[in-house]
Amino acid sequence: MKEPVLAIRDLRVRYSESAADAVRGVDMTLREGESAGLIGESGSGKSSLALAALGLLRNRARVEGSVQFKGTELNGLSESAMEAYRWSRIAIVFQNSLDVLNPVITVGEQIAECIRRHRGTGGAEAAEKTKRLLERVGLRASWGEVCPHQLSGGMRQKVLVAMALSCDPEVLFVDEPTMALDMASKRETVRLLLRLQEEKGFAMLVISHELPIVSAMTSRVMVLYSGAIVEEGGTEELLKAPLHPYTRGLISSSPAINPYRDMWGIPGEITVAGERQCPFFDRCNQRIDRCAEELPVLETVREGRRVACLRKGIVTLLEGIGISKTYSVGKQRMTACSDCSIEVKAGEVCALIGESGSGKTTLAEVLSGISRPCSGRVAFEGRAVRGNSETSRFGAIQIVFQDPLSATNEHLTIEETVREPLDIAKEGTGAERVRTVAEALKKVQLPFDDAFLKRRCFMLSGGQRQRVAVARALVMGPKLLIADEISAMLDPSTAANLMRLLKGLQNSQGFAMLFITHDLALAQKIADRVYVMHRGEIVAQGSTEDVLGAPGLCSLPADDVPISTRRSGRVEEGDRPGRINDSRGVESHSSLFPA
Repeated sequence: MKEPVLAIRDLRVRYSESAADAVRGVDMTLREGESAGLIGESGSGKSSLALAALGLLRNRARVEGSVQFKGTELNGLSESAMEAYRWSRIAIVFQNSLDVLNPVITVGEQIAECIRRHRGTGGAEAAEKTKRLLERVGLRASWGEVCPHQLSGGMRQKVLVAMALSCDPEVLFVDEPTMALDMASKRETVRLLLRLQEEKGFAMLVISHELPIVSAMTSRVMVLYSGAIVEEGGTEELLKAPLHPYTRGLISSSPAINPYRDMWGIPGEITVAGERQCPFFDRCNQRIDRCAEELPVLETVREGRRVACLRKGIVTLLEGIGISKTYSVGKQRMTACSDCSIEVKAGEVCALIGESGSGKTTLAEVLSGISRPCSGRVAFEGRAVRGNSETSRFGAIQIVFQDPLSATNEHLTIEETVREPLDIAKEGTGAERVRTVAEALKKVQLPFDDAFLKRRCFMLSGGQRQRVAVARALVMGPKLLIADEISAMLDPSTAANLMRLLKGLQNSQGFAMLFITHDLALAQKIADRVYVMHRGEIVAQGSTEDVLGAPGLCSLPADDVPISTRRSGRVEEGDRPGRINDSRGVESHSSLFPA
């Protein structure tokens, strides 16, 4: 393994005594020639970390901790001593070229000034090196004679790259290198940085909220939230199978990675957490009481993967193992499910798809406890599911059935229908139950005044009755909602409204969902993972992209661009990304950067 070139230990940044730390106890190592990524929402502390490591926050913030370059401590050095390292040993490509570049000085003069100041090179030699740098980053040398505002955004970004590399640094921080650039400029910038790293061999930290860029440029990723690293792992594995709920939220929010799904951000905003509280507590869909009282630490959960979560990462809510179910039909035995295994994790949407008669509904009834399996076992949060042990429990499992007309008693009032689970479970007082019913109806966009509450279910349309059924499930605050073909009997418009409503509720409330359907396009639209049933057996499972053939993680095109910088050092024959084979054997393009 190559030697560390930059080692950061317990780095803390605070801009004022009254504010919380912008960076909180970060440990990070960059090795020679490595390309690592740092991702997170705006305000998570990414840029503060980079500026602190470069010593650029003097007189602006209090910086504590250790920043070592090849064993030499940089934090605490005087400004003059730091000048020997900044740009010549560690450099940065800033994200906003118009703010960084001087508007009244030519770009060539600005690059040459950097060379003269940090290398002590004479004027003529600095000017000649500036021309070579401009050509190396893909610009004509004559562009050095113009001012920044005369260049396009992509050209200014290349100027910043040239400036950062002007003194041949060993570590390069790249802060949002493609932000606000058009697609062609993004592609050129990524290719440029990878080619230059291949030639020069510098270590690179790519700071970005654009996941396709991080996927294309790095071999390892760190996830920053509220100033702390909450997850770390290999780029491909982390983006395919995140361990922290926050990481999963970032991935689900990326339209480039999830091209067929609606965009849903992470509910809530970054808030200042207590000193002994998980910083993600207020936004987490699997929090427990312990999370409000104990600060998680970043620890190894398996080889190459670290996560800061008291629950060791995203937990499995529902687990069905080896489920088999047969029925007697006259003298014959009919197998509805045969050795089926399935799991649903906290906060995710799993689709169970298959043709009519494949056993989907039978499996759902076994998983919810409505039906007993002939063999196999079902557990929810580690508890065995037996009968209504979980469906009658607040904060457990609820199921919404396919037929909205038969799923509710048409002679009950809407209030009685929605309130019934609370009455059975004896949850809250009478007044509290009425308020809970009103809140649930409001969530599903139905009236909740007295007149509506007193109406009987037979007076409602099919779409309204299905929303009442969803409200009935929501009053029990489920962690898992099983939805069995709930849009199959509705007209397209009503079905679309219902599904958008349900997916929005799932995102905002944070419950997991097992969605049963024979509609592949709908599964592709809403699901994170897919199980495929055929004649009572699970015949395929995996991410929606892998199973249904949607475009996967974006990457660089398969051309002559060197990509070994984000691999182990060599480009193998199978390492050229850009195309995947879908489940139908059809080759489909998966690149954000088309050739």
